[in-house]
Amino acid sequence: MEEGVVNEILQGPLRDVFDSKQLITDISGSGNNWAVGHKVFGSLYQEQILEKLRKSAEHCDCLQCFFIIHSMGGGTGSGLGTFLLKVLEDEFPEVYRFVTSIYPSGEDDVITSPYNSILAMKELNEHADCVLPIDNQSLFDIISKIELMMNSGKLGTVIKPKSLVTSSAGTSKKRQEKPFDKMNNIVGNLLLNLTSSARFEGSLNMDLNEISMNLVPFPQLHYLVSSLTPLYTLADVNIPPRRLDQMFSDAFSKDHQLIRADPKHSLYLACALMVRGNVQISDLRRNIERLKPSLQFVSWNQEGWKTSLCSVPPVGHTHSLLALANNTCVKPTFIELRERFMRLYKKKAHLHHYLQIEGMEEGCFTEAVSSLSALIQEYNQLDATKSLPVEDIPRLSVAV
Repeated sequence: MEEGVVNEILQGPLRDVFDSKQLITDISGSGNNWAVGHKVFGSLYQEQILEKLRKSAEHCDCLQCFFIIHSMGGGTGSGLGTFLLKVLEDEFPEVYRFVTSIYPSGEDDVITSPYNSILAMKELNEHADCVLPIDNQSLFDIISKIELMMNSGKLGTVIKPKSLVTSSAGTSKKRQEKPFDKMNNIVGNLLLNLTSSARFEGSLNMDLNEISMNLVPFPQLHYLVSSLTPLYTLADVNIPPRRLDQMFSDAFSKDHQLIRADPKHSLYLACALMVRGNVQISDLRRNIERLKPSLQFVSWNQEGWKTSLCSVPPVGHTHSLLALANNTCVKPTFIELRERFMRLYKKKAHLHHYLQIEGMEEGCFTEAVSSLSALIQEYNQLDATKSLPVEDIPRLSVAV
């Protein structure tokens, strides 16, 4: 919302990406306070937001879904971002709401981020159709690994000049601060792969609404863990391409997940594989059969795979893969967030900043943490079924 920040973008290299008539700003931001974003800015700008949303929606031939891209740790992303979710639900109830949420890391510089994140999570639980949680720390770790590969001078590793990983002098940037451009690049590529079926031809296209329909068996359990391969393109590093089969293996390794999670050792409810490039359906089937024995799916959805093939690969690559998994491995992220919240809340630290906002009561905090605890409990119940044997359901015998 901050005018200065938005103006900076409008004067930068991305200025032509945004329609300046569709931007909404205020003199200041929400001061890292969910209540200001949700209660103050929400009611203040609701009509203006709605007007701009309707204007955009009118230009669509076929409105498939809304993407909300927001951060959970600050005040505007968490507060106004989740207020917007409710506005969309009321105004466009039939249109799916996809949310890409950036979760704060443990070393976050916003002290109130656990409050903001948990208050926002309650809204995500209730009003989102699909949430792709992304962990700032994971993005940072991925970039660090790429830089390590570059600095070790491994064979075939070339940095493109004037890229995101080099300074204007052409030397590698020093890791003094978080490389936000590169981290945002990963999220940008995730969204490009997610929408590739809507933009390009393919032998097996997947609509965005099919993701929610196939991957979300219960309304509350709509958190999808994403992994991308190859990752190296995202930091403008030329590394010899991975073989196709290796790419499928990478997508299930914890190094390629965009949150700190290990899906291989957790329980899958469903999984989508979105492949781009010159890949055949037989390649998809072969790799699913190869990987299946090492992955645990819930007993009632052993064949819970959704696949799509888009014939146009990302620029500079022969093929790429985005995997979206509805998997219980998101649970540790939520538990850690709740622990950080409770450490502050037990002391009632910083609470007065929130309670002085009109319409904000202490009950908002207790309801939000209860909502998160209920979600964690649902994942616990699923995890408890992990060791149960898979029943062989007899096939129906059709009388001839």
